[in-house]
Amino acid sequence: MAVEGIILAAGLSSRAKTYKMTLKVGNKTVIERVIDNMLSVCSKITVVGGYKIEKLEPIIQKYENVELVFNENFMEGMFSSVKKGFSCIKEERFFFTPGDYPLIDKNVYKQLLDARGEIVIPTYNKRRGHPILIKSCLIKDVLEGNKYSNLREFVTSKSPVLVPVHNEGILLDIDTINDYNRILEINSQKIREV
Repeated sequence: MAVEGIILAAGLSSRAKTYKMTLKVGNKTVIERVIDNMLSVCSKITVVGGYKIEKLEPIIQKYENVELVFNENFMEGMFSSVKKGFSCIKEERFFFTPGDYPLIDKNVYKQLLDARGEIVIPTYNKRRGHPILIKSCLIKDVLEGNKYSNLREFVTSKSPVLVPVHNEGILLDIDTINDYNRILEINSQKIREV
């Protein structure tokens, strides 16, 4: 059963004060790391762009199974990009993650695929993270009407299945430059351990 992916990359990166998606972690940009790990299990990925989408174009072009779509409403916030991404899905299930989680391990995706549930969420030390695995039959709930004002409301209303994983990366996004520096630190530690 094929699985698709959605990566959100439309935000203004305002708290980081720099464009997050093209920051380097090791030898790859943040967005490339997210794509590469997700591609290990997904037949196709939709990247939702908005702010500075032109910086994503040359990166996304390198990938055969990744499509960049423009969310013309990106100024309305993240949920508008969620809806844009959801509307592109064709397969029965899909992974969803914001584009600023560069340390999500490939194994996390595999573990979530083994779980059963309409919505499956990884946890680390009992804290929920990304990516989220969602059954496509739920998409209409998000797209039709104004039942939910954000993704969290939607997810919580469906009693998701929680899967503990051994990867702190599911919690580590880049909101600020301090977050970015911490991710660089953890990543170089990992490289030293290998």
